[in-house]
Amino acid sequence: MNSFEYKRATSVAEALKEGGTFLAGGTNLIDLMKYDVESHDKLVDVTRLPLSKIGEMPGGGLSIGALVRNSDLAADARIVQHYGVLSKAILQGASPQLRNLATTGGNLLQRTRCYYFYDTALPCNKREPGSGCGAIGGFNRIHAILGQSDQCIAVHPSDMAVAMRVLDAVIMIDGPKGKRSLHIADFHRLPGTTPNIDTNLGKGELITSVALPHIATHTKSTYIKVRDRQSYAFGLVTCAAIVDQAGKFRLALGGVAHKPWRATKAEDFLLGKPKMAENFRAAAELELKEAHGYEHNSFKIELAKRVIVRALTEIS
Repeated sequence: MNSFEYKRATSVAEALKEGGTFLAGGTNLIDLMKYDVESHDKLVDVTRLPLSKIGEMPGGGLSIGALVRNSDLAADARIVQHYGVLSKAILQGASPQLRNLATTGGNLLQRTRCYYFYDTALPCNKREPGSGCGAIGGFNRIHAILGQSDQCIAVHPSDMAVAMRVLDAVIMIDGPKGKRSLHIADFHRLPGTTPNIDTNLGKGELITSVALPHIATHTKSTYIKVRDRQSYAFGLVTCAAIVDQAGKFRLALGGVAHKPWRATKAEDFLLGKPKMAENFRAAAELELKEAHGYEHNSFKIELAKRVIVRALTEIS
């Protein structure tokens, strides 16, 4: 790890003035620095900022401070009762020790767990643009089957972000140019020709909170995670699913793309159709129609279909 300057901010204004790279729980950032994947000249500790509360919004819904710990978020009674898919996703996402440190904002910003990204001896366009993608012709069992490009086939590792995608969360941001918000659909990016840019967060900007829109009472939800081992492994395929009282489904997939993947084709297909296995399978087939696998991960295409069907069946 290279040497760096360390500063501690006590207000959002002070943090923005300091500039540098913001440090909260550090559960991903410190690893990246230790492995020489990233190098930062200045770290600004934001853990003292007043962003660690969950509050109710005037028009309904909840506002989650960027520094709310994952363990606190998963255990909050309002989250468990009304946004159960989020609590389930977080509890499947990491060990208790990590959840006690990891923050809401940091979870959204965590970077891929691609082997080639973490090994500086191997080519990776995400880490070093123009160097190539070692995963495409290498060992790619955990990699993307949707939305990838010839520059990168890495996947986003977050479980929490998949649940927030199905909940239509809105990311609240403050920065040198003032406050703004981004729907979570527009926050994370597909790789395209710039896989080194994970999000649309601007230089010097700080996530301050996440807004969860009001969700109707009696909405049913589930979070399915298929992984190599049950103990704190990253998901090969995950699915967050919601159905409201009118029978409208919402679906998001994890482990399949560079960003949490909203299964809009499946959602649209299911509108007005009976809740039955035949329709669930047809919806899954449609969503994965354009999926593309590689030597070691083609099995994820069929796996994703089955996970969709299982999630839909659970909440029907």
